[in-house]
Amino acid sequence: MASAFSRASIPKPYNEPMLNYEVGSVQRKLLKEACAKLRNETIEIPCIVGGEEIKTGDVQKQLICSDNKKVLCTFHQANAEVLQKAIDNSLAAKSKWEALPFEDRAAIFLKTADLLNTKYRYEILAATMLGQGKTVWQAEIDAAAETIDFLRFNPKYAEEIYSQQPPANTNGCWNRVEYRPLEGYVVAISPFNFTAIGANLPSSPALMGNVVLWKPASTAILSNYIVFKAFREAGLPDGVIQFLPGSGRLVGDILINNRNFAGLHFTGSTGVFNGIYQKTAANLSAGLYRGYPRIVGETGGKDFHFLHNSGEVDHFVFNTLRASFEYQGQKCSACSRAYIPASLWPTIKEKLVSNVKEMKQGQSDDFSVFVSAVIDKNSFNNIKSYIDHAKASADAEIIVGGGCDDSVGWFVEPTIIVAKDPHYKSMEEEIFGPVLTIYVYEDSKFEETLRLCDTTSPYALTGSIFAKCRYAVQTANQILKSAAGNFYINDKCTGAVVGQQPFGGARASGTNDKAGASLNLLRWVSARTIKENFVPLTTWKYPYMAPEN
Repeated sequence: MASAFSRASIPKPYNEPMLNYEVGSVQRKLLKEACAKLRNETIEIPCIVGGEEIKTGDVQKQLICSDNKKVLCTFHQANAEVLQKAIDNSLAAKSKWEALPFEDRAAIFLKTADLLNTKYRYEILAATMLGQGKTVWQAEIDAAAETIDFLRFNPKYAEEIYSQQPPANTNGCWNRVEYRPLEGYVVAISPFNFTAIGANLPSSPALMGNVVLWKPASTAILSNYIVFKAFREAGLPDGVIQFLPGSGRLVGDILINNRNFAGLHFTGSTGVFNGIYQKTAANLSAGLYRGYPRIVGETGGKDFHFLHNSGEVDHFVFNTLRASFEYQGQKCSACSRAYIPASLWPTIKEKLVSNVKEMKQGQSDDFSVFVSAVIDKNSFNNIKSYIDHAKASADAEIIVGGGCDDSVGWFVEPTIIVAKDPHYKSMEEEIFGPVLTIYVYEDSKFEETLRLCDTTSPYALTGSIFAKCRYAVQTANQILKSAAGNFYINDKCTGAVVGQQPFGGARASGTNDKAGASLNLLRWVSARTIKENFVPLTTWKYPYMAPEN
């Protein structure tokens, strides 16, 4: 297969430098203009199948979450007919795409990175800020830097995979490995909270020669549509990635229940992922599929900061505030529980409360804002239910925040709960909002509380230990070995960087296939070993069979 071996060298990837949008800068001016433009127009987004724009008439709206009376864009939802057409078109496009040399496939995504860095940079930032509620910096690190990083690093990781060949060949033969795309199509289901994930989930399987049917989140349609436009402008052939906004249930029923379903690239809720897994297992039992679909998922988290009494107090406080409340806690990796030693609690409590009170909350395109609105009404109601529970519980105390107001946007104040019970509801359950729950432990029970931290949550995505004492660091590292797929020492539990910290967790947090690494790309190929013999046999007999003299 032409795509199995790379002959050219992929450019060495580098992490995209992040812009600061200082007062008076050209970049600040351009971003403000892009935000104003999107606020004053309403784009209509179709389904796109085989390059054809399809308007089904089933029109939904993406709202500005911090200004929820304003429609950011409208989009047409895919129906069963469109989804079947997408399957047929993908399978028709498959053979030509997988036969395209790897260098040509890689060039498309490398060019996409440059388009997003230039022509589309401010548009995609503005769409992410308004549509997904990200502040300037949160949009910059996601929609610009991380998205571009995925598109630059993945081709290099793919090149490394293709270069992995058998080290030994006996005389007269040649052994090699061919990395084939999967037999069928891949379904990509992306979340609202990271534009970069929306770009990576369909593009990484496509890079490896697969055809992909992409269902973007309804609350991230505009930014994901801009990514898709950039793919097409960079030369992505029609039919390689289909753009299919729509109902998750319908998409699952049509795309998963098909003989040609070969893989799932998913980021979203644990419940939805479990449902797809169950459906896939049932279909396997019924003999529906050609083979075993590759199921790759990153789901929830109940991520922690754990402070030892040797830790630096201010460093812990500032990292915890950022990890808990940046992007309103709507990151799979956000810090939502913390364990603090009793000896340091009075000082830390005062610092946490005073700093939270300084946080300005408002419109995401207000450059002075640190916290904006949560993504939609359902999220607002869910988060509010946890806050209301804490207000009424004898086992919890809200020490700052707790206000909820959806009159203009879906605003929830940064909220800190102190739990008397380490198994209190908000210590164990994922909330996905700006709510941090703290458990204060006795200093002498450090190891005991580490074990408590390890066993409290079903998730295992991210976590941090803060300590100067190296014995404490090593103890935490060992006890929490399985509690976090991304573990941090004296750093916050958010902000994994492509090429530096491959991202993913286990337990109820997913399959831990590490986005931003070759580990993930390996899931989208099926290896074939080829042995070629150069020397003909002259007999079927072996030497040991010769008669003895």
